[in-house]
Amino acid sequence: MALSAADLLIGKLVTILENEGTAIAGVRDQVEKIKEEFLSMKAFLVDAEANKAKTEGEKLWVARIRDLAHDVEDTIDEFMYQTYEKQSGGQISRGLNKTICGPSNLWFRRKTAKKLQKITDMIKTIPERNQRYGVGLLGGAIASEDIHKCVQNQADSSFFIMEDELVGIEGKKQILMGWLMDEEQHQTVISVVGMGGSGKTTLIAKTFSHERVKRHFECSAWITVSQTYAMVDLFRSLIIELYKSRKEDFPANLNAMSSRELIEILTDYLGSKKYLVVLDDVWEIRVWREIKVSLQDRQRGSRIVLTTRNEEVASNSFGVESYVHHIQPLQKNEAWELFSKKAFLTYQHRTCPTELKSLAFQLVDKCEGLPLAIVALGGLMSSKKSLDQWQQVCNSLNWHLANNSSLDPVKNILLLSFDNLPSQLKHCFLYCSLFPEDFVIKRKRLIRLWIAEGFVEHVKGVTPEEVADGYLWGLCFHNMLQVVERNETGRPKEVKMHDLMRELALSTSEKEKFGHVYDGREVIEDISTRRLSIHRTSNGEIKSWPGMSKIRSLLVFATDMSSLSFSNALVSQFKLLRTLDLEDVQIDKLPDAVVYLFNLRYLNLKGSLIKELPESIGRLRNLQFLKMDRTKIELLPQGIAKLLNLRYLTMYRLNKLELFMGQFNMISGTRAPSNICKLQQLQYLGCIESEGNIVRLVGNMTQLKNIAISNVKERDEIDLWASIKKMTLLQGLQLIASNEEEILPVKAQCSPLPHLQQLSLIGRLQNVIPWFSSLQSLTALSLHWSRLEEDLLPYIEVLPNLTQLFLTNAYVGKELCFGRGFVKLMRLRLVNFALLKKITIEKGVMPNLQYLWVDSCKDLKTVPLGLEYLSNLQSLGLADVPMEVIQPIQRGSADHFKVQHIPEIIHVFEQSSKWVSENLA
Repeated sequence: MALSAADLLIGKLVTILENEGTAIAGVRDQVEKIKEEFLSMKAFLVDAEANKAKTEGEKLWVARIRDLAHDVEDTIDEFMYQTYEKQSGGQISRGLNKTICGPSNLWFRRKTAKKLQKITDMIKTIPERNQRYGVGLLGGAIASEDIHKCVQNQADSSFFIMEDELVGIEGKKQILMGWLMDEEQHQTVISVVGMGGSGKTTLIAKTFSHERVKRHFECSAWITVSQTYAMVDLFRSLIIELYKSRKEDFPANLNAMSSRELIEILTDYLGSKKYLVVLDDVWEIRVWREIKVSLQDRQRGSRIVLTTRNEEVASNSFGVESYVHHIQPLQKNEAWELFSKKAFLTYQHRTCPTELKSLAFQLVDKCEGLPLAIVALGGLMSSKKSLDQWQQVCNSLNWHLANNSSLDPVKNILLLSFDNLPSQLKHCFLYCSLFPEDFVIKRKRLIRLWIAEGFVEHVKGVTPEEVADGYLWGLCFHNMLQVVERNETGRPKEVKMHDLMRELALSTSEKEKFGHVYDGREVIEDISTRRLSIHRTSNGEIKSWPGMSKIRSLLVFATDMSSLSFSNALVSQFKLLRTLDLEDVQIDKLPDAVVYLFNLRYLNLKGSLIKELPESIGRLRNLQFLKMDRTKIELLPQGIAKLLNLRYLTMYRLNKLELFMGQFNMISGTRAPSNICKLQQLQYLGCIESEGNIVRLVGNMTQLKNIAISNVKERDEIDLWASIKKMTLLQGLQLIASNEEEILPVKAQCSPLPHLQQLSLIGRLQNVIPWFSSLQSLTALSLHWSRLEEDLLPYIEVLPNLTQLFLTNAYVGKELCFGRGFVKLMRLRLVNFALLKKITIEKGVMPNLQYLWVDSCKDLKTVPLGLEYLSNLQSLGLADVPMEVIQPIQRGSADHFKVQHIPEIIHVFEQSSKWVSENLA
């Protein structure tokens, strides 16, 4: 973890050296020296991270270098703070640390130079001390090999698990056996993918060793690939296993043969045979590319099975027929059955005593259906007999994972996934553990926090958001994060951490001083971490602890925190903070001291009760992300224009009741001063209220990719489209009319919008806009309160990339007919069509539709016709529609067959002045 801390620090040091200001000159020599030292330290940390420090001396060595990196970062940040104070014309805050805000810049430069010199001297003494005590990293190099051996032993033992010890495996085994023994003569690759410990190897082992499977193939081989494979060794193992499966003597002198000679033996031996090869624990797709030359397709019905934690490997086409089986977690009843078999083996009737049930269920829930964890935890608890012992494990599972050898199999397998991650992804993964248990994390929030933290590397020609998005994909592909919801393009929209993954990540975070989670109960004497996440408070208060000045990131999930607790005195202690996340925290005032956090990159006030921003907000010159949606802020101060590095600004105000009822006034914008157009770095702006000459001025922000404007009037047409024409990078556009009778100024002709992906128009339209059909990149279209008399569908049915269509009171006709097209549409929502009587979906239209919601269409006579053609439909919602629509599709009714293929049919209706729902599926 120290590695990327060094990376970030080196970047800061280079920035200082490139600064030509006279204030820098006094420390330039020391900065240059320490930069050179850190380049060497970075190389050392790369090796240390790869080899894993094993002895206590090695661990101390790595920890000391990490701490020195933190010391340098603190010194540099404080120096930059002092420089910023001088440039801004005096003391920033009399309440902040006096050692930073000293009266003499010369004195401070000398002090900084001395600090850096002292740290440089300390760095140089580390090798001498290590040599004196015989500390080195040679012994540590085998640590990762030890973990691999443990994992290999775990895989080998999968063959010897008794059938009565397995739970929830039979159905999965039958699916695999069907693929293995079908009539297809072409070679087929079957991938089994899931997170570490999910039971992939056990499932394949039980299938591989089944008598019917063995008889079906003439020869077979099982080889474990792992991360540290050598291709020549895999070829040798493959030959040995294939010969052994037929009880034949394998060729002599295999160890002396080259790769080419081994491949020749394999291709000759498999020439006319039907074979089964299992490649267990594949981490990279290049394994297949390198090994397939020896596994040629001779049209004999041969099969290759691989297990992997990497979705990217599993989803590869392999150039042949392929199947993918995603290992799902055990159901709750299956998980309980498996846990009981292990934990209560010696109890009467092998059942859980009543007094332990609550704690036992807690532990099973922690495992989230992960078989390896359930078995290991059950084994550990089998030796715990008293209620106190069970309670102790429940309260300190994190400690037991790190220190109890009974749980080593779980820890080793999960840590292997972590160790395989690139350095940047390790930091991003650990950061996720700062969110509460089972917290659903939104993609945009997460990647912006990563950017603000400095985890995202600079890639030429690619935005930081795109790079961070790739990191999130990587974590999901490696099954380190679970995807809760995907957007219309399949990209992760919401993710969460597996509970045990989170426990291990927290343990690593605290050990590496990466981050700490405070739950309101523990007694803290000193905060020696860079990130603090507060999940609960003591009576709504946050206490002050020594070491708070070292913290760079503060996330508060304790929504009961009071404004009184979050005071100037508290905030002033976080003087070098980079990120401050207060989403949904119910404070009604932003402390004045926040504007003195010069290092702040990210400020999230979403969902708070704050009514205004201070005029001095412009002091936050480094701020990149400012979120104010769902606050009570109606007007931005003039100082907002000084945030020249701002890239993301949101300030929606939602009317939840109006939103739920599909009414017009569901979104309100925020008024802004005209000088907001000075924010040339801004890429996301929403939702700004049209007032004065704002509509004309926003055209100066040519870097905008997303903009939402409310209170738009018909007279704004010329200025509006002149501004939009300048926004050549525009991907998202939302326009909201001033009231429901105002006609949105949407021109019949407009400049091409080649990059536009999302379009939302809220307000009346006179006609269907002809240029709708030119939006070839459009993925999401929302029309709200358009009240068109002309049928919209012919204009948009041919859009090639449209995946999401939301229409609310958009059409006043009596019939909607989806007659053709909509080839990629996945989500369709029709709300508040007052006169609509009939919806028709022709066969072959919307073949990929997964979600259909019909709401508040009170004149509708029947369910949409053609539902039986929508074979991919996963969810059908019918809300506030006549009962004559519902009755024919209820179970046992005449038309139920038309919807019986739909897994979820939600009917929402009003009963006794309350809204209730039922599932008709």
